[in-house]
Amino acid sequence: MSEQAGPRPSGAPHPPGLDLDRLREYLDRARPGMVEGTLAAELISGGKSNLTYRLHDDAHRWVVRRPPLGHVLATAHDMGREHRVISALAGTGVPVPGVHLLCTDPEVLGAPFYVMDEVSGTVYRTAEDSAGLGAERARAISFALVDVLADLHGIDPAAVGLADFGRPEGYLRRQLDRWLRQFEASRSREIEGMAELQQRLADHLPATQRNTVVHGDYRLDNAIVAGDDSVAAVLDWEMATLGDPLADLGLFKVYWEITGEIPGNPVSQAVSPAAGFPRMDELAELYAARTGLDLAPLPWYTAFAGFKLAVISEGIHYRYTQGKTVGEGFAHIGALVPLLVATSLETLLKLEGNN
Repeated sequence: MSEQAGPRPSGAPHPPGLDLDRLREYLDRARPGMVEGTLAAELISGGKSNLTYRLHDDAHRWVVRRPPLGHVLATAHDMGREHRVISALAGTGVPVPGVHLLCTDPEVLGAPFYVMDEVSGTVYRTAEDSAGLGAERARAISFALVDVLADLHGIDPAAVGLADFGRPEGYLRRQLDRWLRQFEASRSREIEGMAELQQRLADHLPATQRNTVVHGDYRLDNAIVAGDDSVAAVLDWEMATLGDPLADLGLFKVYWEITGEIPGNPVSQAVSPAAGFPRMDELAELYAARTGLDLAPLPWYTAFAGFKLAVISEGIHYRYTQGKTVGEGFAHIGALVPLLVATSLETLLKLEGNN
């Protein structure tokens, strides 16, 4: 039997954006008996967009996901989409947390949210996290990440109930238009080269070879790594849709290499040759062998990934300047944006020069 909801202990904190009294009342209605004893939570560090909390009572541990506080763009932070894709992938070769419920009533927490299982393992976010792995373990984790990405891109969306999860035809063009709109809605300054980058990307759209489920933000620190160095769960599915799988690989490449190109960046710091991680070229070869996709146009996807990451970073910077972002590591993210734009332009110019 679960205990009845009662007064919270004096001084017990409510994490920003998570009213535990309202949440407890809702869970007791929606899932009677789910909560046993006192409900508590804390904001999990990491994650530059949606807010993620560790939730626990006297016997259980869960994770709650909700949109950021304030300035939520109309097409972003869709909890229903994230909940749906995780539920659909359960039982496939792509490891995901078990999900319990989705709440779309904004009266509970001020925004939609969902509750899922907490998965045991390690999230490698910083250079300190990965420093002690050694080359053998770093390589094992790297290959596991690529295998899971190839597994995701090998799933038939219709077979898992996701045939209508997106509109794959014209995906790349719509993505360019979407992220440009996001940039216009979130920026507070001029970014040199952004207009040129967007135009060059539009002028050299590659032909999509295959339409699959795409994660939209696939990287090392969006995965929980098990004790045997396999991938225990892939997290942060807020940008998942149906589209071009090389968009995932291009973004994965940017995250994989950004520590070497932009040391001390606030986005991705755990991957470095010093920790024993293999070069992206080796991982790309493994991915190509697993999927059969031609990686000749990968530089375009890498430049597009830099454009997308620049827009996301500018949005976080905007929320930070408005005092609407919760968590650490945001003070310097604005400086990353022009560097990403410049690097992406350079990548495109090299590609155009080779064609």
